[in-house]
Amino acid sequence: MKRVIHFVFAGLVLLSGVAFAQQKFIAIGTGGAAGTYYPLGGAMAEIWNSSIKGMNATAQTTGASVANINLLRENKVDIIFVQNDVAFYALNGTELLKDKAFKELRGMACLYDETVQLVALSDSGIKTVADLKGKRVSVGAAGSGVEANARQILEAAGLTYNDIKVQYLSFAESASNLKDGNIDAAFTTAGYPTAAIQDLGASRKITIVPVDGAVADKLLKQWPFYSVTVIPANTYQGVSADVKTVSVKSMLAVSSKLPADTVYELLKSLYANQAKLVAAHKQGANIKIETAKVGMSIPLHVGAEKFFAEVKR
Repeated sequence: MKRVIHFVFAGLVLLSGVAFAQQKFIAIGTGGAAGTYYPLGGAMAEIWNSSIKGMNATAQTTGASVANINLLRENKVDIIFVQNDVAFYALNGTELLKDKAFKELRGMACLYDETVQLVALSDSGIKTVADLKGKRVSVGAAGSGVEANARQILEAAGLTYNDIKVQYLSFAESASNLKDGNIDAAFTTAGYPTAAIQDLGASRKITIVPVDGAVADKLLKQWPFYSVTVIPANTYQGVSADVKTVSVKSMLAVSSKLPADTVYELLKSLYANQAKLVAAHKQGANIKIETAKVGMSIPLHVGAEKFFAEVKR
């Protein structure tokens, strides 16, 4: 059933002589429980519920970026986590969302780097992207932002899906299948450390395959959303050296129909309570006002424009 009405702005309602305060219902589309979006979404809901009068915000597990775009388009959620590249595709109806332009999509804030983490079992012999040829590889859930990243990286390395044994698996499914030896490698795009990879590294010897050199150069030249990233040594058990790879940006997006005052209020309380984001996930430390517009790939919501304009004063 579609959720058509999310907000009740009725001031005080008198029922049987009892006054009830207005309620604002916010549904947040996050990602899988094993990723980064979900814990941060839960922390945001807690912040908004405790600091905004009448707020009733809830975080929902979803299929992440592309699924979230569709949920927002269908009015089933109010705020979504999404990769900045997927947001651009959605606004313009290109790539993963070809001919499905979502012209009402608006940016709320950029959050942190979403790092492409190509995880392989140490005994698979996979040391480079080129080594994926002939291997059993999870490229993320079908139609997801992770899959777009995987396909683009493979192309930059001169490979296609025909060169690998493709599996379409979520973060948690990828980790489970790697743990059981059913696949050799998996693409994951998320803020590090990622819970599913941490869990995997505790039981199996893994390697994080670099996306660097000519592959990274070609990728960055063709797709402007990527940036070079280094995953520090010992981020995951057994991975004792820095790993060069690439990242996109995570962001919060909303519909242009969401009231400007609501967006303004949400952002104001969010940045006033960063400590709760840090407590939820290490990436919370990177959610800062100073970088909120860095990597913004779609127009800002008018409420966000107002908030960030006032911050500059």
